[in-house]
Amino acid sequence: MTLALIAVNVLVFLYELRLGPDMERFLLHYGFVPAVYFHVSHIQPWNLPARFVPMVSSMFLHGGWMHLIGNMWTLWIFGDNVEDRLGKGRYLLYYVVCGLVAAYVHYLTGPRSGIPVVGASGAIAGVMGGYFVLFPRARIVTLLPILFFIQIVTLPAVAFLAFWFFAQLLYGMVTTAASGGVAWWAHVGGFIAGAAMILPLRWSQPRYDSG
Repeated sequence: MTLALIAVNVLVFLYELRLGPDMERFLLHYGFVPAVYFHVSHIQPWNLPARFVPMVSSMFLHGGWMHLIGNMWTLWIFGDNVEDRLGKGRYLLYYVVCGLVAAYVHYLTGPRSGIPVVGASGAIAGVMGGYFVLFPRARIVTLLPILFFIQIVTLPAVAFLAFWFFAQLLYGMVTTAASGGVAWWAHVGGFIAGAAMILPLRWSQPRYDSG
């Protein structure tokens, strides 16, 4: 399922590139715009697809190659282990729900923002939150800038992910959704949702005896 999610994100991005000058309008329509959701006079309040579909479709859109590669690389690192613990179906549900929570938290922190939110990072933050709970003793190989050099170091997953989470929290506290850029609070919301949901989902997974 992790590979399938990566493939879908890549294919959608390639489609975006084919749109040329229409790409911006496409992202505005299918990205999640808090102001459109908040000011329901822009659309009919009972038009649920127009209000809620962008919360899902925005998870599969990206604004550039680096945005896509960074998100997919992170999903590749953390996603397969979490998927192994949940199974394909529950993992997909988990991924989408984390993304929805991330989008809604972003909306709550900037309901009047007219800037479309795109990217899988909210859902991936949920996967990272699940990894944080399930694999606290795991170690992660990462690049760390030390003075003028980039060093390859191995860090405990719990330390790496805790540092990442508090960095998102800090940036979220000093920026606003209306200023554009990175949706920091979406990352925070997705991470917390992922950490909170992972154990109940895993415990509720059916177990079968071999016969």
